[in-house]
Amino acid sequence: MMNKELIKDYLAEFIKTPLPWFIERELKVSETERRVITIIGPRRAGKTYYLYQLMSKNKENALYLNFEDTRLMEVSFKEVRDVIRMFKEMSGKEPMYLFLDEVQNLHRWEMAVRELLDTRKFRIFVTGSSSKLLSREIATSLRGRTLTYTLLPFSFSEYLKAKNIPTQVLSKDDEALIKKELMEYLQFGGFPEVVLEKEKEKILKEFYDLTLFKDIIERHNLRNISLAKFLLSFFAQNFSCEISVNKILNFFKSQGKKFGRNTLYDYIDKIQDTVAIFFVNRYSEKIYTRESWPKKIYLADTGISRVVRFSTDTGRLMENAVFLELLRRTNIHPLMEIYFLRVNNKEIDFVVKEGMKMSLIQVCYEIEDLKTREREIKSLLKGSEELKCNDLQIITWDYEGEEKFNGLSIRFIPLWKWLITGDR
Repeated sequence: MMNKELIKDYLAEFIKTPLPWFIERELKVSETERRVITIIGPRRAGKTYYLYQLMSKNKENALYLNFEDTRLMEVSFKEVRDVIRMFKEMSGKEPMYLFLDEVQNLHRWEMAVRELLDTRKFRIFVTGSSSKLLSREIATSLRGRTLTYTLLPFSFSEYLKAKNIPTQVLSKDDEALIKKELMEYLQFGGFPEVVLEKEKEKILKEFYDLTLFKDIIERHNLRNISLAKFLLSFFAQNFSCEISVNKILNFFKSQGKKFGRNTLYDYIDKIQDTVAIFFVNRYSEKIYTRESWPKKIYLADTGISRVVRFSTDTGRLMENAVFLELLRRTNIHPLMEIYFLRVNNKEIDFVVKEGMKMSLIQVCYEIEDLKTREREIKSLLKGSEELKCNDLQIITWDYEGEEKFNGLSIRFIPLWKWLITGDR
């Protein structure tokens, strides 16, 4: 049963306290009385501040409930409406907008949200850092009644805005500054706190440990802590790489540690639930091939890898940044799907499919190296032949142009330009 005095203290604080300063994010969401707006993203990506951004237009008619606040931890799903009534009594207004932050901490939250939605009184926004918990409830109790968006750490253009660096490039000096900032962005990532504060590596280590212990081990009550630690470290080190479950199993066998394949799949699923790690499927028209292993790993932020990596691989960091930008674009292109392709030992980094449209993207740092250039172009042309696709791009560090090979045009685009001119 909830403690009414604690709830009143929370509500009084919200009513009296002005919203904090925030950097406006690029994500655009719809507002509707008929559907819940769900925003999913990794811990510390800025979901709370994004809710502040949404409620800043009309705070006096909004109620924000943060389910990570200790004063709300004893509230049950049956008592949410009582909290709303207490707010009405204290403020003199019934809220038009409800913002429910880290809603997965409220047991059976979907029941409360569905009832609130049925009243047609509120526009409801929820956030969560558990993709499985939210998607499972959305797929059952709230099926067809939500619009879901992904909020990641700062995009590169948001990063530049946070550092007061204009994205309009007028001279070679401007371009040089943008590329310098891009290298730092790749190295340390876009978590808002990391971008805005000085102790970048300490903050990244804290985020990494929070993800491991709070979002993986504690949330799912995992017993094999060493396995959870190994897998998160393994994924963080092998970002932008293709991995197989057999490789992981064989490694543990060589160390004299044995556990079932199902246990491994279960732990991988729990790690994916944090929205800190993403797995990309191989492209195939056969669903079995698409869903099976191997898969490619990407991180929700390139800075995560800094905690565990042993070397700087700018090419892999670039590839991860391209994946995240493509993922952001799915917010406004909901039919867009992201795959990788392997044909005769030649790999295409990204197959981007939207309905019947398709494009192929390679990411290459050292495109001026003749062997590397030849390899990337051959792979792209082979993928074009295999998929009958003529939209071909190679994202580079600084080379730009368009060239023809075997009658096909390939566009070369610098990463900095591709990142700041894309639609989100």
